[in-house]
Amino acid sequence: MCPVTAPSRHVIPLREAVRAWFAISWQTFGGPAGQIAVMHRELVEERRWIGERRFLHAMSYCMLLPGPEAQQLAIYSGWLLNGWLGGVIAGGLFVLPGFLTILALSWVYVAHGDSTLVAGLLLGVAAAVLPIVVQAVLRLGRRAVRNRALLLLALAAFVALAVLAVPFPLVVLASGVVGWALGRRRPDLVQVSDHHDEADDVEPPLIPDDALHSGHRSGRRTAALAVGGLLLWVAPVAVAFALADGGSSVFVDQGLFFGGMALVTFGGAYAVLSYVAQAAVEHYGWLTAQEMVRGLALAETTPGPLIMVVQFVAFLGAFRDPSGLDPWAAAVLASLLVVWVTFVPGFLFIFVGAPYVERLRGNEPLTAALTGVTAAVVGVIANLAFYFAVHTLFAEAERVGWDHLGLLVPVWSSFQWESAVLGALGALLVFGLRWPILRTLGVCGLAGLLLTIVT
Repeated sequence: MCPVTAPSRHVIPLREAVRAWFAISWQTFGGPAGQIAVMHRELVEERRWIGERRFLHAMSYCMLLPGPEAQQLAIYSGWLLNGWLGGVIAGGLFVLPGFLTILALSWVYVAHGDSTLVAGLLLGVAAAVLPIVVQAVLRLGRRAVRNRALLLLALAAFVALAVLAVPFPLVVLASGVVGWALGRRRPDLVQVSDHHDEADDVEPPLIPDDALHSGHRSGRRTAALAVGGLLLWVAPVAVAFALADGGSSVFVDQGLFFGGMALVTFGGAYAVLSYVAQAAVEHYGWLTAQEMVRGLALAETTPGPLIMVVQFVAFLGAFRDPSGLDPWAAAVLASLLVVWVTFVPGFLFIFVGAPYVERLRGNEPLTAALTGVTAAVVGVIANLAFYFAVHTLFAEAERVGWDHLGLLVPVWSSFQWESAVLGALGALLVFGLRWPILRTLGVCGLAGLLLTIVT
């Protein structure tokens, strides 16, 4: 196959693209589904820069990758319109608002977390997170668990994490292998129907598909991008390792942990957050379980990918163990480091893989493996909901079993009725009135503040 040469010009003026991506970046609330919907509306429906089919094509590739798929779709779309520079701008602006707001909220939490105002608001929004996560389990379950075999796979993933403490990457790997095996023996169990018909776009794009950037497909280019991208990705962690004289520090630990997490974040942020929560709380001790729930609540209320909660984890962990630096400086540096190692791989995946994306379409073994991973993700998110439920409704919990193995059970005498009441309010708003996430969090936050003042 002959290489496809990318256009040497910007498909749309770069200044106009920057304005568009800046506007999109401040509307990215509501998780990946909401973020993708915002991009679809802006790029496909209103501006008509990208056609429906090309957008869905890009989205299907991003769904195969680890990491935040909405941000990767922004990188891909920016690359289609303005080449690699457009991808860098689109992906960077997609993360920037969330980074700035989480940084500010983390500072407020550390400096004023004990105040009645902050404590009350966080009490309410943390309790509302529980029904939101349960809703995510139900929504994904309806799409991903289509038969008894996939249901058993989801249950096995839940047990592996909640009881056996199997590392999250092994759960992802094993579920992919099971999906692949089902595809060979019982392909009917893992076939994914195509919900998009073959009709032409209702409104054709202003820019034809063949005018968009398509890049070069060559082994030399792929190798150069892969090596250069990997060096850029690991450089900050290598510097932290060198400054620690080859030993361990909070920066080295966070860089290695969250860098590894970025490579196994299949199924969206909810899927990997149970892994992050257990490791950050129980193994590293960067924050408490209750603070992890509060961090997720803060990430729910800010623009950008939900995985930005890792920045809150890094901020608190480095502030409390600054490795000889000023605590505030250490917290900011840790935030920058963790955001870097979390999001840089997304750029690498797109710039390296996008020219080859057509070769991935219709690959049945790969589709079967990813179907298995998606089914297991339902169990993973269910484990996250269970973990949050125990630590939200009860002040204390213990693991019944052997060392780190066994089921996490609450200390029943530590029941927190305030969180239960606010969680019930959140469930009513989410499931009864079907309110959007941001409005639910706002009302529950105000209710938590009122309850804190009254009691």
